[in-house]
Amino acid sequence: MMLRYALRTIRHRKGGFLGALLALMCAAALVTACGTLLETGLRGRIATERYAATPLVVSADQNVHRTTVKHKGNGKTKVKHKAKAVAERAWLPAATAARIRGLEGVRAVVPELTFLAEPLGPAAEAEDDDRSTYGHAWESARLTPFALTSGRAPAGDGDIVIDRDFAGRAGLTTGDRITVQSTQSPRTYRVSGIAAPTGGAELSRQTSLFFSAAEARRLAARPGQVSALGVLPTAGTDTADLKRRVTDALKGTTAQVSTGDDRGPVEFLDAAGARIKLVSMGGAMGGTSLLVAVLVVVGTFALSVQQRHRELALLRSVAATSRQIRGLLGREALVVGAVAGVLGALAGLPLAGWLHGRFVDGGVVPRTLERSAGILPALAAVAVTLFGAWAAARISGRRIARLRPAQAMAESAVERRRPARGRTLAGLLLLAGGGTLVGVLSILHTEAASTPVTFLAVVVLAAAVSLLGPFLVRTAAFLLGGLLRATGHTGALAAANIRGNSARMASVVTPLTLLIAMTCTVLFVQPTLGDAALAQAREGTRATWVLGAQGPGVPSAAAEAVRTTPGVTAATEVVRTTLRVGLEKYQAQGVTPEGLSRTWDPEVTGGSVDAFSRNPRSVAVSELAADRLGLRPGSDLALHLGDGTPATLEVAAVYRRGLGFGDLTLPHDLLAAHMDNPLAATVLVAGDAGRTELTAALKKFPGVAVVTPATADRLQADRQQENAGINLLAMGLVLAFTAIAVVNTLAMSVSERFREFALLRLAGATRRQVLRMLRTEALSVLTVATALGSAIALAVLTAFSVGMTGGAAPSVVPAVYATVIGAAALLALIATALPGRMALKGLAVDAVASR
Repeated sequence: MMLRYALRTIRHRKGGFLGALLALMCAAALVTACGTLLETGLRGRIATERYAATPLVVSADQNVHRTTVKHKGNGKTKVKHKAKAVAERAWLPAATAARIRGLEGVRAVVPELTFLAEPLGPAAEAEDDDRSTYGHAWESARLTPFALTSGRAPAGDGDIVIDRDFAGRAGLTTGDRITVQSTQSPRTYRVSGIAAPTGGAELSRQTSLFFSAAEARRLAARPGQVSALGVLPTAGTDTADLKRRVTDALKGTTAQVSTGDDRGPVEFLDAAGARIKLVSMGGAMGGTSLLVAVLVVVGTFALSVQQRHRELALLRSVAATSRQIRGLLGREALVVGAVAGVLGALAGLPLAGWLHGRFVDGGVVPRTLERSAGILPALAAVAVTLFGAWAAARISGRRIARLRPAQAMAESAVERRRPARGRTLAGLLLLAGGGTLVGVLSILHTEAASTPVTFLAVVVLAAAVSLLGPFLVRTAAFLLGGLLRATGHTGALAAANIRGNSARMASVVTPLTLLIAMTCTVLFVQPTLGDAALAQAREGTRATWVLGAQGPGVPSAAAEAVRTTPGVTAATEVVRTTLRVGLEKYQAQGVTPEGLSRTWDPEVTGGSVDAFSRNPRSVAVSELAADRLGLRPGSDLALHLGDGTPATLEVAAVYRRGLGFGDLTLPHDLLAAHMDNPLAATVLVAGDAGRTELTAALKKFPGVAVVTPATADRLQADRQQENAGINLLAMGLVLAFTAIAVVNTLAMSVSERFREFALLRLAGATRRQVLRMLRTEALSVLTVATALGSAIALAVLTAFSVGMTGGAAPSVVPAVYATVIGAAALLALIATALPGRMALKGLAVDAVASR
């Protein structure tokens, strides 16, 4: 019976339930999209290309490990093992092959070298941005397998074999010349041959350049090591049995054995790293969107129940029990939630594809990581939507269901003067919780820890505004009342409406507050950190000129050519990567020590730059890292370099400008020797040599440019802006959902007031005057929401700035802030005007008679 009545209610009140349907549908779409990204990070397939003909691949362990043993009081021991991936490729001892070659079922063990190798000059223009280019030894061509289609194998150090697809795009043939930038100085090679996979299909995600074995070993610069070993089995050998034998043979080493789809992460390290990033990003987006969805959906249902207060009170007065009212609201919510969940999940699947495509285009996710298209995120979205709708309806209808019939009828005529005590108490608790989060945020010093707390604080404080909204609206009505009444009769009427309908107005203030607070936080949190980092880098750079490269980096030979230029007093090569101290990740840079104090000033507060320059096994650390790790000059720091190689270094200096230069600074040669790309990201040049002299010294190095420090800062700022664009895209869906919620709530609030508008018209008000009153109300609500949203964003951003930069100076661009407020105002006015005009259509007498 209740289900039938619920269906009739939905059919009769389509407008009110349409708002709830839209909010739930958007929530389901968001959950589906974020869940798909999360599933892609957890289970996304990384298909192999280079190892297509190699059933089994042996590689080095790409993780650092930590095992902790905890002894419990009852005599039991708990062992916990954790592993974290390193940033660069871990290499394998070449002698590992000797353990495998004699095993049963092994036909051949092929050593693989994979290293940086990018074409320069005209050939570089044929490169596809979606492909990476790698160099290999020709002896490993059979891992795919590649076979020559023309020419011959590389016989000497000056020969190169290129893949057929690249040859076609670059217009190269055998006998042509091509300049390649690898880990050493650029070198020109003669194309001795062109090769293609024997299966017929070209490699779609990479370009392969093959060198002679001796030249490949020189360019890889890893004597006695290989990037992987390809194990080719004899005919008829079962891969699973062979894997067991190889695994047994490698016991006591850290080597990893991979078959099937597990070979993909060995080949494409960037895709394996992107999995972790997607899990983090999908989880953060999903968590934030879920919190926002809960806030929006509860607010929408609360407004819907409030608009039906009289109807529900009448049901109570004709003997409907509290349980029946709760059952009615729950069944209505489940029906609406089921429809919205299915529609939202279906809409979320293409939304997830679009979002994944944008991440790929932005370089956050490589194309080698295939998007997962499982049904689990959609099912989870439907389940979350159903539960969310039911819970929101139960929460919103809790009070009306508990009221006595007479009291319910009384409150349906006149709004209750004071919100329920439980609501007020919950609001105060959330306000205290939000303040606590802001306080915690001010003592967090890592971006990974502070980012989720930042957005959680915004949502919690917005939830506090939602619960304390009637008090806030009444306070605002008192403060704005005089100004509104001074504008005339419509202003006075708007002030009376705001004061007398504070609960309804609060339901409109909440999504606007959330929209403004969340948008300002998203837009200004990255500039706050980026501007502080750029300022520190600018203040700490003493160089006159900066060398940069359009290709993979500046080779050491280019820096050496600059050092010998008359007028140059120092040229500092800088490489950047991340290291692990324990399992924690730290940003690190490597710098050449000669003349370092002439180009670099990190504002040393302990030790000295000279002490760091004299010791090739030393490290300089930021104050933040020193505080976290308990270090001071003279301390030993145990860490893992970029490829996982352990090292213990002596702390020679502690510096203040960690945001600008990273938490750890190591000698260049030590850090670069364990990086996939050892070329300098920048070279800082000190002295009075001019640009003309420096450019002349670099004529043998195509792509290397001389720029001023100001230009380098601007280029760095542009790169940060690109990264900020990706972060904005990640949160853009949440902001879009919030904007839809604003329009939805405002439209619901206005569309149900047609009887009120009809009474005003019967009392002599014109349509224009009613619309003017609505605009005044909308602008008043916008003013309140702007004040609250800006206060929330300012508090959160200031705490973020204190924690991350050490100063209470968030970066807020006035023009951007004004645009945010203008966009919110436009949404509010449109969402008020359109339903207002619809409600004013027809005769006023008919509107009154219909209720």
